Amino acid sequence: MISRKITLSLLLVVLFAVTGSNAADQSPAGDIVTVWPLVDYRESPAEGYWNLSLLGPLFKLQHKGVDTDVALRPLVYSRQNSDNKSTDNDYLYPIASSQSSPDVTRFQILKLISTDLFRKDEPENAEQTNMLFPFYISGTSKKYGPYTSILPIYGDIYDHFWRDEYHYVLFPLYGRTVKDGVNSYNVLYPFFGATTGNGASGFRIWPLYGQTARAGDFQSRFVLWPFFTSSITGQSTDNPTSKTALFPLYDRMTSPKADSWHLLWPFFGHVTNRDKNYEEWDFGWPFFWSASGPGRSALSVMPLFMTDRSGDSWRYWALWPLLKHEEMQSEHYRHERDRLLFFFFTDQRESWLNDGVSRRHTALWPLFNYQRDPQGLRTLSIPAPVESFLSRDEIDRSWAPFWRLYIQRWNEQGDSAVSFLWNLYWHESRGSQLAYELYPLIRFQGEDTRSDFRFLKGLVRYRNEQGKKNLSFFWLPMGISWDSALTASGGTQ
Repeated sequence: MISRKITLSLLLVVLFAVTGSNAADQSPAGDIVTVWPLVDYRESPAEGYWNLSLLGPLFKLQHKGVDTDVALRPLVYSRQNSDNKSTDNDYLYPIASSQSSPDVTRFQILKLISTDLFRKDEPENAEQTNMLFPFYISGTSKKYGPYTSILPIYGDIYDHFWRDEYHYVLFPLYGRTVKDGVNSYNVLYPFFGATTGNGASGFRIWPLYGQTARAGDFQSRFVLWPFFTSSITGQSTDNPTSKTALFPLYDRMTSPKADSWHLLWPFFGHVTNRDKNYEEWDFGWPFFWSASGPGRSALSVMPLFMTDRSGDSWRYWALWPLLKHEEMQSEHYRHERDRLLFFFFTDQRESWLNDGVSRRHTALWPLFNYQRDPQGLRTLSIPAPVESFLSRDEIDRSWAPFWRLYIQRWNEQGDSAVSFLWNLYWHESRGSQLAYELYPLIRFQGEDTRSDFRFLKGLVRYRNEQGKKNLSFFWLPMGISWDSALTASGGTQ
């Protein structure tokens, strides 16, 4: 990585060649060098911050605190954290990504190709999984050891995909899965199957008939699946549950604690939970339905309105899909969100009651996006083509800089920064310090008794240093100087 001094020196050479300026300029943010749209360098030593941008949003090299970011948008975005020695990379997000730290290394492409390496205290305890889903999977299981799957030829997979074991040969010709000691055998999956082990037994000739049972625990069967199914579960508990379905005409569930039935599921039905004193009616779901009980109260007459209170949460629709309100409040946290026409307008508020902090996100598609973070920093960006329905840090980093033509940031102390067209015009204010530029016409920096104004990057330059004033032309170090008493004299800057 090029050091800051070398980078700044190179920028000054370029700037001198283009504009004749021979020094970096001091602003409220520190040193700033601009050759729009080629180069933009900004530094704030007090905050441990510096940023180099090339060709507008295309290239970025930034250091802030313990984080160093490098981007060649939209191809790659990388963030390194010197504190926890971690690195996060996005490659043409959301196509691929990688993460690395002392404990884990990951890489994935579209969630189909992936590799995961988990390191423990000693290197010999490292665990690794490689995947080209679904064709190649390999890894190491703590319990079963190494495994490899090459679909459809041969495979063994352990502790993945909701099963303890998978085994197959020439899939779907033969396969076997294991879950909690129950073996499920398959021949020409899914047509022929059998179940054995841990007290369970059964067989399947799909879709004609199938049955599975374990004495004192469960039993199930189907005939012409999915048209008729039945099951009994929890036989050894205080709440054995029986289910019968004649799809799509009718289904019924009965148990000591709850009952339900549906006609033309899911449109018409009734659910009763005696254990929770809860009842639900469906009259042409999702348009007409109701629910009541100690933990929930709901009524829907769509598209006119829908209200649903469940525990600490509340949802409300009015003139669906025009207006939706959601809120959730607990002892320590509160969340509210209002939406118009799904994602046309969204306003989301969060607050942490014990800490006394909050944040907010408001977006009007496709016009603007507004955010306030818990530290009170506010950001307004224009336009906002995806932020109202797809707000993610990865999009903010890799894609949003291309379409955010106007960005403004400000805090509760009155400090602010504005950028238009990737700093063709920029404005910064911090306390008594002020700086702005409309490249290459005018540039101004000032604070208290100091000010510096330039026209055409110094073709005409006027400075005031505590009452001592200077006017110079054609980027020359020589100029006309005078003091507050208007005593003119020629001299060198």
